Amino acid sequence: MDGAGGPGEGPAQQALQALSRRLQVQEKEMELVKAALAEALRLLRLQAPPSSLQDPPSSLRDPGPTAPTGASPAAPAALPPPCSPSLVSRGTQTETELEMEASLATPRLSNGPPAPQGGSEEPGGTQSEGGGSSSSGAGSPGGAGSPGGAGSPGILRLVQPPQCTDTARRNSSSSSPCERPRQKLSRKAASSANLLLRSGSTESRGGKDPLSSPGGSGSRRSNYNLEGISVKMFLRGRPITMYIPSGIRSLEELPSGPPPETLSLDWVYGYRGRDSRSNLFVLRSGEVVYFIACVVVLYRPGGGPGGPGGGGQRHYRGHTDCVRCLAVHPDGVRVASGQTAGVDKDGKPLQPVVHVWDSETLLKLQEIGLGAFERGVGALAFSVVDQGAFLCVVDDSNEHMLSVWDCSRGTKLAEIKSTNDSVLAVGFSPRDSSCIVTSGKSHVHFWNWSGAVGAPGNGTLTRKQGVFGKYKKPKFIPCFVFLPEGDILTGDSEGNILTWGRSLSDAKTPGRGGAKETYGIVAQAHAHEGSIFALCLRRDGTVLSGGGRDRRLVQWGPGLVALQEAEIPEHFGAVRAIAEGPGSELLVGTTKNALLRGDLAQGFSPVIQGHTDELWGLCTHPFQNRFLTCGHDRQLCLWDGEAHALAWSIDLKETGLCADFHPSGAVVAVGLNTGRWLVLDTETREIVSDVTDGNEQLSVVRYSPDGLHLAIGSHDNMIYIYSVSSDGAKSSRVGRCVGHSSFITHLDWSKDGKFIMSNSGDYEILYWNVAAGCKLERNRYDNRDREWATYTCVLGFHVYGVWPDGSDGTDINSLCRSHNERVVAVADDFCKVHLFQYPCARAKAPSLVYGGHGSHVTSVRFTHNDSHLISLGGKDASIFQWRVLGAGGSGPAPPATPSRTPSLSPASSLDV
Repeated sequence: MDGAGGPGEGPAQQALQALSRRLQVQEKEMELVKAALAEALRLLRLQAPPSSLQDPPSSLRDPGPTAPTGASPAAPAALPPPCSPSLVSRGTQTETELEMEASLATPRLSNGPPAPQGGSEEPGGTQSEGGGSSSSGAGSPGGAGSPGGAGSPGILRLVQPPQCTDTARRNSSSSSPCERPRQKLSRKAASSANLLLRSGSTESRGGKDPLSSPGGSGSRRSNYNLEGISVKMFLRGRPITMYIPSGIRSLEELPSGPPPETLSLDWVYGYRGRDSRSNLFVLRSGEVVYFIACVVVLYRPGGGPGGPGGGGQRHYRGHTDCVRCLAVHPDGVRVASGQTAGVDKDGKPLQPVVHVWDSETLLKLQEIGLGAFERGVGALAFSVVDQGAFLCVVDDSNEHMLSVWDCSRGTKLAEIKSTNDSVLAVGFSPRDSSCIVTSGKSHVHFWNWSGAVGAPGNGTLTRKQGVFGKYKKPKFIPCFVFLPEGDILTGDSEGNILTWGRSLSDAKTPGRGGAKETYGIVAQAHAHEGSIFALCLRRDGTVLSGGGRDRRLVQWGPGLVALQEAEIPEHFGAVRAIAEGPGSELLVGTTKNALLRGDLAQGFSPVIQGHTDELWGLCTHPFQNRFLTCGHDRQLCLWDGEAHALAWSIDLKETGLCADFHPSGAVVAVGLNTGRWLVLDTETREIVSDVTDGNEQLSVVRYSPDGLHLAIGSHDNMIYIYSVSSDGAKSSRVGRCVGHSSFITHLDWSKDGKFIMSNSGDYEILYWNVAAGCKLERNRYDNRDREWATYTCVLGFHVYGVWPDGSDGTDINSLCRSHNERVVAVADDFCKVHLFQYPCARAKAPSLVYGGHGSHVTSVRFTHNDSHLISLGGKDASIFQWRVLGAGGSGPAPPATPSRTPSLSPASSLDV
């Protein structure tokens, strides 16, 4: 209603709308009650079930895990042995038991109308194995009561009691009628974890199709969900039924234990220059040390200055969260690295800490400040004059606490609140360890540290603020450097280099520093347009400065006289950090996460490159050791896995979310966040096709194994099918797969290229007959033996064991089966990569777990020959290349140490 209506018209209209909504809800509730009553009457008619399909009433079995194994009576010889208690969920019951209970006790309301299977249709015209339908019929726990099923979301339904054991039936009279609904609802809520239900079985799978057993359509529901036919898991309380392939007689015969294959981190693509400082140094060994995600990389360049890469990498992986800063000891061997705070899978805080470690052995020597820092470690530095005996640390708390630590003992010697403004850099004077300098937002502070060295916590820190006087006070002072004669140069956001000179104050202060020195500005030079991000003192006494906006590297002589300069190409970004290599060689880190190598005379070329924003799209080449990535930085990058280098990159102008190579390798399809998808020639990088399907983002693109079709999964709940020419350059739409009730998340083609299996955001598993015109396969049982060319769907019988207990359905972002079908890799929401045996169809399957990413892992893919696994970090913008070792791999498997990590609720996993 607009403002022109009467004064009472608005509230009246709202009241009418509220009454209308309430009426709709009541009508839906009545429909559910009617359907439940009809089901109860049907169950009463089944008082004499066939003896060949279920035990007599006296042999009711308790499926609950609380019952002793030996307590169950022996099953008839024609039936498989009772399912193991570890494979049966608490709070569930099989349909056979429900029907037998109906013949012995007062009928109760089920949680939805009967759902005939085979050719039956559910509301909306779809029938899924997941939450979109009641795949196990009315008697199945949570079947039609899940969102997107037969009932409407958010409406309470009468459900079967979650537990239905002999004991529960005998003691059912102990609960009053008004208490039973509350008990049912509480048990139903408790079943939102990954509960698995092994249903009853037919007498012989090979000789009798449970879907076509006698008894008419009304009895099919009770027959197909029998022992050995299906398993059921729950995500957020929603049932997901998966049919067991006919070749598997028992889940116990499937492989158990972690896989014989293991992973070893081979290469890390990327460098964190976008939002961090103090992140690039050269060690005594000549290795370049920097960090990305939770990994500190030690990189040995190959080739000459300015030439191509080709060196090797080693990795320090002792951190549990993202590394934020580095400092190298004066001996050029020891390294200090500080990490940010975080939380583990269970929400427990991971405290920031500083690791001091040996760069030759990669062994941790000291852990400093565990529990002493807040939020993270922002900056740190070793002392110089006393052989690096002390470490100065600034944390990321509101007060930016400044502390001094004894490196050998790990004890705190002094601590003080520095400032409420950001602190970007800290350093000891190379002439006197009692002088410490910090700089950051609108300040330069000169600290005097005094006190007994041997008494932890007894030292004091006093501050003197730098005064700018007649000079303009800059907004930020990101960097500074000590000159040999004792002066200090600072680089600021105005593009100026200020020289701070020393002078002795009149007062004498006792302590390690002796006479108290003060600093004042003695000179100023305008060096760059825009901010100065880095200053570096060279071995010959000259100084290098790196600009932000102008991307210039300038070498300065005495008196700040410019001697030489070079400009960094625009596509690499601004200068973030500078390190001096052997001879005239320089290493430059940039704000676009690139590491450049060269000199001022010959220029610079990249040796390490990476993305600058969140990554999602990943695909591997069908017959080369190459892979392609895309993400929110709108860059499409092709990487050479053998040369460990970027082959090419292009600007997509839009966010890329998914990609897939044509089987010929000649073209690649890329899905964007606007509904557009592109096909590019991998050699010329030209766009050969540009198509738009809807206006929602695309989540998956996948070519059929023969390359004749392309499937596009969209957030508009549809899968678009295109026929493709032999070279992949031309395509035409042949149909749409319509039936999902939520956005498409994953899909795979069958080996014959005629069928598709797809997952959606509401945990549906649907099958599509593309050859028959994109028809939804209503008889899902017939697809249990279908072979899939790839397996990337996160929901399915062959992979349901990868899901952790208590999962909310979003814990697993990506999954990939190896081409030899031996292992499956999983990317989770807790920064981990898991490796399971395949098939992984046992509850609480054990896995090997690998850390290193500092954000949710968004995608994993095996290379064409399974020699490597590629994983993408989300927000950390990192790409990890893992070498597959062990059985079928390229080398011996390193020993794995068993541990219980928070991210491994699937079971007893091994953290590597």
